[in-house]
Amino acid sequence: GMAAMNRRGVRAIWPYLTAFALLWWLVLMSGVHATIAGVVAAAFVPFERTEGAPDSAHSTLHRLEHGLSPWVAYAIVPLFAFANAGVSLAGLSLTILVEPLVLAIAGGLFIGKQTGIVGGIVLAERLGIARRPRGVRWAQIYGVALLAGIGFTMSLFIGGLAFPGNAMLEAELKIGVLTGSVLSALTGFGVLWWAGRPKPAKQEG
Repeated sequence: GMAAMNRRGVRAIWPYLTAFALLWWLVLMSGVHATIAGVVAAAFVPFERTEGAPDSAHSTLHRLEHGLSPWVAYAIVPLFAFANAGVSLAGLSLTILVEPLVLAIAGGLFIGKQTGIVGGIVLAERLGIARRPRGVRWAQIYGVALLAGIGFTMSLFIGGLAFPGNAMLEAELKIGVLTGSVLSALTGFGVLWWAGRPKPAKQEG
């Protein structure tokens, strides 16, 4: 339905929202996770380009994205994190920090994110695909890459799909996410603080 509306030049938002609601319900009833409906629907929302800009301010996708953005940023994501980040520490000991699942998740956030981001930037520069903005230092890039390891919503969401109904694994998942996020936040802040310090003036003489 959405593909046909796109081909016929329908640019109003409400027909696509109505079709998406129906698609979401059908996917949910089929037993497949309903978030797949959002991925499929996004592929058929009209997108237009304007010269000198990444997209057109009048395109359906642009209007839909910017209309939903405040709701997602200030309501949906915070509510999701608030409802899913809590973990009971009753009966847990510090040995849980060395459980394989906790180490894997914390390592993925703390080591994996920074490795992927810095490695991707280095590769893009070497291949000539992109270049760093003037005045941006590697220490600043590394600090931002560390901060990218702060992850709650998607990590908890994917982990919840991977370990449904297992309270112990869910506790390890949340502790791994919290550990990796705290490590990323502290080290990222430290690196950016160090990178942003004013350089001492060279003394002449």
